[in-house]
Amino acid sequence: MSDVTRVKHGRPTHHWRRDLVELAALFTAVAVADAVANMIGHGPDGPALLVISAVVLVATAGFHVWWSRRPSHAPPVADTGARPLVLDQDGTAAGRQGGAAGSAAAPLDPAQSALWRMRTTVRDQPGSLASLCTALARLRVDILSLQTHPLAEGTVDEFLLRAPQEVPAAELSRVVARAGGSSTWIERADAHDLVDAPTRILGLATRTALDAAELPLALRQLLGRCTIRSLPAASPAADGGDAAPVEGAFDDTVMRLRTPEGGVITVERPYLPFTPTEFARARALVELDARLGPRVPSSLDVLTLPEGNEITVRRADVSDVAASKAMHERCSQRTLSMRYHGPVQDADRYLNHLLSPRFGRTVAAQTASGRIVALGHLLWDGDETEIALLVEDGWQRRGVGSELLGRLVAMAIEAGCESVYAVTQASNTGMVAAMRGLGLPLDYQIEEGTLVITARLDATPVVSRPAPEQAEHH
Repeated sequence: MSDVTRVKHGRPTHHWRRDLVELAALFTAVAVADAVANMIGHGPDGPALLVISAVVLVATAGFHVWWSRRPSHAPPVADTGARPLVLDQDGTAAGRQGGAAGSAAAPLDPAQSALWRMRTTVRDQPGSLASLCTALARLRVDILSLQTHPLAEGTVDEFLLRAPQEVPAAELSRVVARAGGSSTWIERADAHDLVDAPTRILGLATRTALDAAELPLALRQLLGRCTIRSLPAASPAADGGDAAPVEGAFDDTVMRLRTPEGGVITVERPYLPFTPTEFARARALVELDARLGPRVPSSLDVLTLPEGNEITVRRADVSDVAASKAMHERCSQRTLSMRYHGPVQDADRYLNHLLSPRFGRTVAAQTASGRIVALGHLLWDGDETEIALLVEDGWQRRGVGSELLGRLVAMAIEAGCESVYAVTQASNTGMVAAMRGLGLPLDYQIEEGTLVITARLDATPVVSRPAPEQAEHH
């Protein structure tokens, strides 16, 4: 009788139809042998019958072999829900079924685990990634997502990992190195990294499409901790040897992207080289921004000042250069010197830079007649963020500057900035009062009459509308 069985849900299952056929074949062979023996013993044609019986037995044996080896009509193991047993390296059954080899492990508790972002380079050959994943599995590390970036010298694999809290980053790096990984970089991640890459990139593209000032922030969120600077077309760096070609370029830790105005956006990330995939994504965001052209949200807020006057607060851009220049001409020299820390020259050049969404965000306060009376700027300055205010003389000390300042700080918090700073003169007590009115921890640095006030944004909520007596010019 055949010993062929199948494993179903961990138990051996016998097929009764095959057993029945084998029993019938056995009884038939016994009956035929008995009949042949009787005929040989009592008839004259004994030798001929003996040969015929031998042929019949050989045919029966051949049929039995074919029947026992024919393909089964049962569904394959994968369709029945059964999973093949995984053997350890010594050939014994592992403690769990399916998946990578290893001992049984309960799912990681998020409260007892840590999220890590890791990037490593492996050889571009079959089995390299499998060895790396197996090594991580031995540490009970769960791979939540994986992106691969093919390069000429190998493949860069970027992981989002959930590991037990007791496993430090150094241990992860050592295990990855033993498994064949090189140039490994690892840092802590948070819940925002759980969003898959396509969804995150589409979200950044949407933000960029709605607001041109979002481009530097989108690039920073796309590429991680990096320094982003925008160089105008008139700058030597934009026109000289560091200028980027039309399609952009990158070299290890520096990326250069050409803007529609002829300027250059430089992105630096010294701790981690860029990959071609990251460069292509960044270039796609810049191309999207170029195709959509200048744009700012069109929301308007009408505010009533304590004395009853109404002003409108809105976003401003380069289309407001003429009105902003007219406001500068109405300001006194003292007001302008407090804002620009000295004589003001080439106001057009200043305003084109300050109002460009490429370098930050601007909010303007205007009267019912449409005259701009105050400007507030939130400027992206590499890794830092600067705040600057200018309020026309006749509108100072009426709450306008504090209103703009509160909105700018709220924008900085929304953009994920850790702090903002304002540069003014030590004698500008009004600006100091407005910064204090935010209700945030402040740091002061004074050098040769110049005062730098830095507000930390991760402490307490910002006060969006300080008291009117705190508002003033800067």
